[in-house]
Amino acid sequence: MLTKLYLPVSGTSRRFIGPKKLLALVTVGALAIGIGGCSPDRAEASPAISAQASAAVAGASVSPAKAKKASINLKRHSTTKFTSTWVVVNKKRPIKPKKSVPKGLTSVALAGTTGKLRAPAASALKKLAKAAKKSTGKRMTITSSYRSYTTQVSVYNKWKSINGKKQADLLSARPGYSEHQTGLAVDIGQQGSGCALEQCFVTTSIGKWVAKKAWKYGFVVRYPKGKTSVTGYSYEPWHLRYVGVELATYMHQKGIKTLEEAFSLGKAAKY
Repeated sequence: MLTKLYLPVSGTSRRFIGPKKLLALVTVGALAIGIGGCSPDRAEASPAISAQASAAVAGASVSPAKAKKASINLKRHSTTKFTSTWVVVNKKRPIKPKKSVPKGLTSVALAGTTGKLRAPAASALKKLAKAAKKSTGKRMTITSSYRSYTTQVSVYNKWKSINGKKQADLLSARPGYSEHQTGLAVDIGQQGSGCALEQCFVTTSIGKWVAKKAWKYGFVVRYPKGKTSVTGYSYEPWHLRYVGVELATYMHQKGIKTLEEAFSLGKAAKY
């Protein structure tokens, strides 16, 4: 669908580059640290107001259920605390403390690929992948998941050395600003599709299914199409952010595309 590809290498890393060249660039860096890949820093319904979801805290694993009209208290959980499932990390909102490590990181294995996420997100991802396979017959893969502050330093410095600081800030998250550091973000792919970390992912069976169904499992496409001026990043159909079923359902039913808009936080296009 595109003549050029946006291929991220870090929490917000993206550059016009071929996938083979990208793979060679990051093999020594991010992949060697065992993060399962790299990105930007780039069933049926489970409603927020069902009796089950209303009783659940943000981030709790809730089984998909039939959707009802969304209703939510947007002040119930913090958008600034690192431990919150609703924490919003962007170019205006760094992680505090900057070297924070999420508790309860859990390994996840999908179709021969692995990653780590916070326990509720890991559980939800397994359910998402299982439902996707049942519906499409295709297997979901993990390209990137949790990345530490130290890993982000390495990735960001790599891009700065290649492109200079100004351009690096457009392609890669500065250390401490990467959503992957929260343990709530995951970059997914479809096994054998050849569209890992590429916008053509949206044309794959898994990509199409996730775009429509991820919210039922507590995930949102964090960097949606047409919202670069809000999020600061180009469209990344592969980058999912776990927020819990309650908030994901609310955003879906209200037609809200970004966390910035959901919480009225303002635009975060620049640092």
